[in-house]
Amino acid sequence: MISRIRLSYHENVYRLACRSRTAAAVSIAATVPPLFTSLSTLASSSSSASDRDSVILKRLNHKDWLTPKEVLNIVNSLRDPSSAITVLELYSKRKDYKPNEAFYISIIKKLAQAKMFDSIENLMQRIKLERSCRLSDDFFYNVIKTYGNMAGRIGRAVETLYDMPRYNYWPSVKTFNFVLNLLVSAKLFDVAHEVYISAPKLGVEIDACCLNILIKGLCECGKLEAAFSVLDEFPKLRCEPNVRTFSTLMHTLCEKGKVEDAFGLLDRMERDEIFPDTITFNILIAGLRKQGRVEEGKQLLERMQLKGCYPNASSYQEVLYGLLESERFVEAKLVMNRMLLEGMTPSFVSYKMMIQGMCKMNLLGDVDWALKQMARHGFVPKMGMWKQIVRSVVSKESSKCICYENIMGN
Repeated sequence: MISRIRLSYHENVYRLACRSRTAAAVSIAATVPPLFTSLSTLASSSSSASDRDSVILKRLNHKDWLTPKEVLNIVNSLRDPSSAITVLELYSKRKDYKPNEAFYISIIKKLAQAKMFDSIENLMQRIKLERSCRLSDDFFYNVIKTYGNMAGRIGRAVETLYDMPRYNYWPSVKTFNFVLNLLVSAKLFDVAHEVYISAPKLGVEIDACCLNILIKGLCECGKLEAAFSVLDEFPKLRCEPNVRTFSTLMHTLCEKGKVEDAFGLLDRMERDEIFPDTITFNILIAGLRKQGRVEEGKQLLERMQLKGCYPNASSYQEVLYGLLESERFVEAKLVMNRMLLEGMTPSFVSYKMMIQGMCKMNLLGDVDWALKQMARHGFVPKMGMWKQIVRSVVSKESSKCICYENIMGN
């Protein structure tokens, strides 16, 4: 009897403990941070995606004949992109295995989404060996783009360009220029030069875009004379330079302080009937500003409009910075007003410089105007600006008091 009582006592204690644990678990679950909740939701959605994909993949185990379009629909229906490798394995074992370009593109797209770049390389080797279908330039362009932009494997992108003839396809100038630009953007100038001189071996005919990319690369690595040598190559290769060619050279000249040489190129453009665009004029205005030639920058702003080239926010902003740096604040306000009328927003820095200058000149009415314009465009003045404004107001009021006292004393 006593043992039964003890047993029932222990059972009650155990039940109470279970209840308290359950209650504690409920209270803890109620206070789970959103991050953990979202992770659990993500895990459940991931598992549901895998379950859905497994149902889709079962179709590849059936003996029913599948058309290439049906296989493509299977790939495109996958929720989990990593399942694409399973599709490839199952499909390659079937008797109706007949991959086409659309199938390969979809598989590579899914593998890229899953960041399975090694699998893409393996697939490319498989395609080379199988030679099951003819591929287009768009296919190789997208593969190279995936290697260069998504995977960061620029070396593999170059290798794929060189490897294209082994797939019985020669690269187009579009794909060739993409690789060239990829190398220049990555500042791999020596490799870019090697690719450029390999154009004849790859059957690529050099065009103006290719030469522009070379000029860009040479300018960025400081080889300005070599860049001008490429400009001289245009007629020899039956190409014509365009506005981008000259703008790139002008930018480098202005960066080196050779603004007069940049204007010489502008004259050459006009002689060759190559019309400068807004970017061209902005480069020249910025070059003038760096040399403190603000008035010439203003004149060039007017000149571009006379030539039917309309200024943008950058055009006005360069002139505005020049005026502010020269402490010509009244003129700067006129340019700001013009920008606002044109629907453009001056930068926060220009507002800051304007307020500092107006405070210095005790033009508090203009300071009030600038503050209102800042607020209208979502800019918030920082503490340093407020301190400067308060000092100016206090200083002006003190001056008034001293002046009043002097008048009363007289």
